[in-house]
Amino acid sequence: MKRNRITCSVVFAVAFLSNIHGASAQFGGLLDKASKAVASKGSKMLGLDKLLKEPEAISTSFEDVNRKGEQMPDFQNTAVYKPLENLPKNGNDGYILEAGHFEMTNKSYCLKAGTYAPSKGDGYMYAPTLGKKREVVIAILKSAEKHTDVAQSDIQMLLWTIIAKTKFIDYSGPVKQTALKLLTADQILHLEGGALGVLPIDVVQKAKDQMPPAIQTIFEAENNIRQLVSSGNYSYADFEQYAILAGMAEPRSDVPSGIWTLHPDGYYVRYFPSGYSITKVQVYVPLELVTKLNGKKLVYDATDDIACPANTGSQRLAQTNEAIHH
Repeated sequence: MKRNRITCSVVFAVAFLSNIHGASAQFGGLLDKASKAVASKGSKMLGLDKLLKEPEAISTSFEDVNRKGEQMPDFQNTAVYKPLENLPKNGNDGYILEAGHFEMTNKSYCLKAGTYAPSKGDGYMYAPTLGKKREVVIAILKSAEKHTDVAQSDIQMLLWTIIAKTKFIDYSGPVKQTALKLLTADQILHLEGGALGVLPIDVVQKAKDQMPPAIQTIFEAENNIRQLVSSGNYSYADFEQYAILAGMAEPRSDVPSGIWTLHPDGYYVRYFPSGYSITKVQVYVPLELVTKLNGKKLVYDATDDIACPANTGSQRLAQTNEAIHH
């Protein structure tokens, strides 16, 4: 019962501070003491088996891509594309599609720490956002559209901490401020479920010994990110050195760059990443699809879309409705 009371105190404090941001300085010491008590107990209770079985914050992989109806890059190769961002908005949920070909260069975000940045030959296909933190990630991408004052780099750091399963009580520095600006109190509380504290070196090593090499790299990168954000002393470059591997993954020849995915809603979509922060998206909406819908809206909302690489060593990229104009 005592541990439950401590946990409830932390939850209440986090919710309270989330609603009144200015109170951080006044109550920070109390929250820090309570959170350390919970973190200390949690690290003793966290068995290696539980640690190894902890599900990913975002679990989307290439296995979640439905390749039925896919088309090779030369599909619709004589088309002229119109700006997707010129289509009517569907409130806060993307754009209302019409028949034709559309494209947009938009902000995108890496959702897999400890992997390679996209390379020129990588084929990317559509997959939905899946995992325990799906709702929080989508909420951040939607909220970012309304908070144009928040830098893309700050949002990327926040997403990396979520992918790394960081406890909100361990947040400090700019990432904490970004979370408080973009998320509601309830959404911040949702971050705690399945989150991990910074793991001791011996626990990290024991866990790594039971993992394949590729998973070891990701596991270690995530723990380094948790350690970094809890320190409060970091830069975007510090995050990037753990999240992005040097070099590039070998492209898969059966999934070429520019391959089309048939979206579950009936239109076609494909992705051309430029690094992980910029993606050109092309959409083809067949006239027959629009006719068949008989006036029902067809909406393109990229905040639930992941451009998923065929090569598992490359980064999956969260898409957005935010156009980039150069």
